[in-house]
Amino acid sequence: MKAELREIRGIKTYVERHGDGQSPTILLLHGFTGSTSTWQEVIKILSATYQVVVVDLIGHGRTEAPIDPARYRMDEQIEDLHQLLEELQIVRPIVLGYSMGGRVALGYTATYPDQVASLLLESSSPGLRTDEERQARSEADAKLAERIEREGIKEFVNFWQDIPLFHSQKKLSDEQRLAVRTERLSQQTIGLANSLRGIGTGSQRSYWDDLKRIELPVFLLTGSEDTKFVTIAREMEKHLPNVQHETIKDAGHAIHVEKPRQFATMIKSYLKV
Repeated sequence: MKAELREIRGIKTYVERHGDGQSPTILLLHGFTGSTSTWQEVIKILSATYQVVVVDLIGHGRTEAPIDPARYRMDEQIEDLHQLLEELQIVRPIVLGYSMGGRVALGYTATYPDQVASLLLESSSPGLRTDEERQARSEADAKLAERIEREGIKEFVNFWQDIPLFHSQKKLSDEQRLAVRTERLSQQTIGLANSLRGIGTGSQRSYWDDLKRIELPVFLLTGSEDTKFVTIAREMEKHLPNVQHETIKDAGHAIHVEKPRQFATMIKSYLKV
């Protein structure tokens, strides 16, 4: 494993590379409150076959958390990824994103479709369709950002781990739940607050209309207990020209955390390697 801090467009960015550099590359993008550590179990399996590149997105993990919320915007993060891949000399990776990271992965693919081999989205969406939906979500995210800054990381994590989206994680072992909580607690207040302001679902543009133009292979993965994102994936299927959707039984939003071996095996099976 090679870990380093690279300056990408003025932001110190933490990145790890695992496996053989001559193998096909899979780029893994974590979700909100996540980091490279969320992928540990998946990396162990995938790095036997692929070069696995994991990055802490802006404001998360060991990557810098600037004070300007505009620096977290989708278009900025897309250009960060573009420069990072160029510097690492990675050509046409397989891009896999979870939740928020999935939205970044989709945005990157819509912007640079010829530079992505295939797109894998775990529990993610193309954003919200209408201005009204985006406005309402943006206002809710702004209030949550203020709450993080007012109450601090620990109080926010106590709240966040109990939202319905993560109820299925209560079935994890004590060790697994502690690892998830520790990862969340390691975040920076300004990083999480500005992520909500800059790249929350209400802040990004909708990519629904872009789906029909994405001709490369797309794999959608959802957990059976995450009914909201199962529904979103089924709707996405109608618009993507080259798509496969699989739902993993008895899993919730964070499939790679809840069922990492099944998740990684399904990824390898889809990629036929």
